[in-house]
Amino acid sequence: MPNYLLFLFPILAYLLGSISSAILLHRLYHLPDPRTLGSKNPGAVNTFRNGHTKIALCVFIFDVLKGMLPVWIAYRLGLPLFYVSLTALASCIGHAYPVFFNFKGGKCVATALGAVAPIGFDLSGLMIATWLIVLILSGYSSLASIVAAVAAPIYIWWFRPEYTFAVAMLSCLIIWRHHENLERLWRRQEPKIFSKSKNDNY
Repeated sequence: MPNYLLFLFPILAYLLGSISSAILLHRLYHLPDPRTLGSKNPGAVNTFRNGHTKIALCVFIFDVLKGMLPVWIAYRLGLPLFYVSLTALASCIGHAYPVFFNFKGGKCVATALGAVAPIGFDLSGLMIATWLIVLILSGYSSLASIVAAVAAPIYIWWFRPEYTFAVAMLSCLIIWRHHENLERLWRRQEPKIFSKSKNDNY
């Protein structure tokens, strides 16, 4: 396959990642824009915390799939490692900086989970387990996401070391998107997942 065609995969992954299911589902059900509610973050956790559990589940599933499908297709077609990695990163960048929504998107956690799933379900399973353990122990969804992001490159280095750099880049993006949460965690001002504070910014 010519190189110029290979670049179609990350481009299409970015465009797919730019589709915000949270915003679209809120519009479909005539709900306020999630960017005006709670944390103002168009993601599953903010939707959940605003009392829309079923919609939050749909948002989570869609966000996982839009990270998973382009990477899975690229992986199954046997694309070189560089293009598979670029496709994964592009889908997450699309979620964080969506071209269709003024480049104001979410925190990439669910999309990144989907993007690494085709590499190995053992890796994604460990990431989910890490997230759940930290969430149960601390009650902070943001802290759980940050810890899982930090652990992900270590996990992938153990199972599939050739993808370590790509996963590390995804982790850096997730941590960057949570920099405000890190500040609030340091100041002990970060609300927990079941609180109703408007200051949460997952």
